[in-house]
Amino acid sequence: MSLINPLDSLERQNEKLLKIAEALMRRVEYGTAPSGAAYAQFERAALLEKRVRERTLELERTLELLHQSNSQLAQAHHDTEAARRNLADAIETVSEGFALFDPGDRLVLCNARFCRDFRDTVHDLRPGLPFADYVERISRSRRLVLPEGVSAAGWAEQRLRRHQDRSVMFNVRHTVDRWLQVSEHRTGNGGTVVVQTDVTDIIRLERQERLKLRDKQTRMIRATLDHLDQGVCIFDETARLVAWNLRIGALLGLPVRRLHLGASFAALLARLDEEFTFARGEERAGFARWAAASGPRDPIRVEVMRRDGTVLRIFGSDMPDGGFLFSCTDVTAERESARKLTELNEILEQRVMERTLELEDALSAAERANASKSRFVAAASHDLLQPLSAAKLFLSSLADRCADPREASVLAKAESAISSAEQIIDALLDISRLESDGLRFDIRPVALSDILRPLRDEMEVLAARKGLVLRMVDSSLTVSTDPAFLRRILQNLMANAIRYTDRGRVLVGVRRHGGAARIEVHDTGPGIAAEDQSAIFEEFRRLDPRASRNDGLGLGLAIVERACIRLGHPLGLRSEPGRGSCFMVSVGLAGAVAPVRQAAPGPARPAGLAQAGLIVLLVENEPQLRRAISVLVESWGVNVIEAGDAAAALDLLDDLDLTPDALLLDHQLGSGLSGTALFEEISARLGRLPCAILSADRSSALRDTCAALAVELLPKPLDRHRLGQFLDAAARRMAAE
Repeated sequence: MSLINPLDSLERQNEKLLKIAEALMRRVEYGTAPSGAAYAQFERAALLEKRVRERTLELERTLELLHQSNSQLAQAHHDTEAARRNLADAIETVSEGFALFDPGDRLVLCNARFCRDFRDTVHDLRPGLPFADYVERISRSRRLVLPEGVSAAGWAEQRLRRHQDRSVMFNVRHTVDRWLQVSEHRTGNGGTVVVQTDVTDIIRLERQERLKLRDKQTRMIRATLDHLDQGVCIFDETARLVAWNLRIGALLGLPVRRLHLGASFAALLARLDEEFTFARGEERAGFARWAAASGPRDPIRVEVMRRDGTVLRIFGSDMPDGGFLFSCTDVTAERESARKLTELNEILEQRVMERTLELEDALSAAERANASKSRFVAAASHDLLQPLSAAKLFLSSLADRCADPREASVLAKAESAISSAEQIIDALLDISRLESDGLRFDIRPVALSDILRPLRDEMEVLAARKGLVLRMVDSSLTVSTDPAFLRRILQNLMANAIRYTDRGRVLVGVRRHGGAARIEVHDTGPGIAAEDQSAIFEEFRRLDPRASRNDGLGLGLAIVERACIRLGHPLGLRSEPGRGSCFMVSVGLAGAVAPVRQAAPGPARPAGLAQAGLIVLLVENEPQLRRAISVLVESWGVNVIEAGDAAAALDLLDDLDLTPDALLLDHQLGSGLSGTALFEEISARLGRLPCAILSADRSSALRDTCAALAVELLPKPLDRHRLGQFLDAAARRMAAE
């Protein structure tokens, strides 16, 4: 138990301690206890006094600190009150309503403008007001315009649900046509700041702008409807007329009194019954059911015909608000054109049938003529062989009696020439059958020297007559071929070189090229232009207009090309005007590792094309080249339809309404679609067709494009062999289908 009351002041406690110390001292001095006990009491009193002094000092320091804390707390209270007054003054100057709620959703402070328009229910905004009570009072205010179908309790529930978000902004309407924008934002400590802004002027301005825009749009829609060539009328969800243009009255023959706001659809339909009959599409009953439907409607199309023959096409579609719209178009001219086109198609079909019969008769006559030609060639060859054989016997008997070596040499050359003529006649007999699939070649190993040496003896005489030098480089190579046909090929090439060379020389040599022997015939003649290098292989075609019949009929190179294709010997040409020409024939070596090809897929004029009846679409923007290709392909029995560009080709296909069997498309067709793009467009319309792209473009990009499209690329100048092979493959594909 303490001797001093701690609630006493320090002065009172010191006074009590002094009295206690004096009492203890008197007791020590006058007490009856032994002297040792008295001394001990004295020591304790002295020690107690020391502790009292220390305690007193500590209390004095504590009191001083307490005074300082009280002073600082008073200053803090003063500063806080000043800040509160400043904040209150600041928010009072804000033109919007302002309120601050603490993290516990209790009102901390607000300005006088906060909820000023709802004082009928929110009149006691004091600190500590819960946020939910504030919302509940607002919802009961008579000045709050609630959204349609929403009760006060429902509005309060929605408002408290929005309060859960960190940031909220919405508008509320006042009964006096005023609007407040309410925005909420969370503070850093979890409190809420609510700002109420009067946006009445902004809302009214927006409303005025919308009304102006709506009036402008209405005028624009009206002007647009009146400008249309079609008649238009719009009905609401009750099938009452709400909008129309002048054209609808003219097309339907409706008087002005029938077209008015609110006119019923049934009345207008009755008017149609009086003047029109339903021609195509839905009948009248289906038309009426469509208009009376309550749910979503599918688009509808009908055609009606007026008594005077006018045909109208009516298109109906659904409107978002449950109404519907009709558009009416005069299609009388279209229907008349379609009728005339049908009649024209019938006439064209009849003419095509007649023309087809005529062509079949002409084809039969041509086939009979061709058979007669083959029989004539066979008979003529047989008749020519008889006197040549007799002459050969006479020369042989004369050679036996001739002792002069020089004369014997001349006789031997003459006999060789007659033998050559005999072989040529035999070859002509076989060449007449080159277009027949029944021809069989005598393919065997042949020494090139056995063919070249006799030709040298024969051709030296012709070259000497023209003052030319004929040089032939002998070869030891052995090839696999038909010797008679190869001799005929080389003879024609050498004869042509001598015939068209006026000065210089003719050189014949052989180069080994891989597994083949390439026989080359060079001359120093006038050369052949690039655009004529395909034409020289055509029958009866001679480039020199001065040539006479003694120079040949122009069949030599045609026979060479045909025989090379059938034998499988690639034929090449390299020529430059003014510097001569070089014809090359590649023949497979005998005994080569690769198997020897004994026959090519087809001749220069592919077998069976005339019977196949192919129809080819040719698109080429160069008229002369387009005509040259047409003449060549038509000579093979192929029907050609021509166009100069992509647009003309597409229009032609639409007009003819047919699908060609194959496509020959130039790649560069001017400003329109290219050849590859035209192929894709035709494929999209008609399906995939055999196609060859014709182009002088040697770039890898075009090759890659053709490879990606899986079409054949034929480089210019055109190789008639490859062209024939392409058409032959198209014919086989058509036959297989």
